[in-house]
Amino acid sequence: MNGMSGSSTAAPAPSPSGLFQHRGRHHGGMMHMTFFWGKNTEVLFDGWPGTSLKMYWVCLATVFVFSALSEWLSRCGIMKAGPASLGGGLAQTVIYTVRAGLSYLIMLAVMSFNGGVFLAAMAGFGVGFLIFGSRSFKDTGINNNHTEVQSHC
Repeated sequence: MNGMSGSSTAAPAPSPSGLFQHRGRHHGGMMHMTFFWGKNTEVLFDGWPGTSLKMYWVCLATVFVFSALSEWLSRCGIMKAGPASLGGGLAQTVIYTVRAGLSYLIMLAVMSFNGGVFLAAMAGFGVGFLIFGSRSFKDTGINNNHTEVQSHC
């Protein structure tokens, strides 16, 4: 009978270490698990930004803009409560979903453990808060002769 002789023709299972190997990774094919500095990294996509300094700066600028945009979306007027309506609820849901997606992308970018990507994300959140969340660029409507501070909480 064919196939009953005890020998198998199936391919061997891949080794566990082979599952983690990837071309271009540092330290013998393993992914970074501690922060490191340098332009040779991968963020979000296979091979991006690669080894080019120009693409690394594009990556940092993208992470910065996404972080600031996420901060803006969390503080824009569409997310505030208003009259109950289906259209308003759908707009809030779309904005919330986009903001959550951006936040997860930023989190995954930071998980590349590249120090520059981490700093770009934190700077983007900080600048986004400064512009859209802090009192620096808002007219609080308080008379300048008063010394009391208006609470936003």
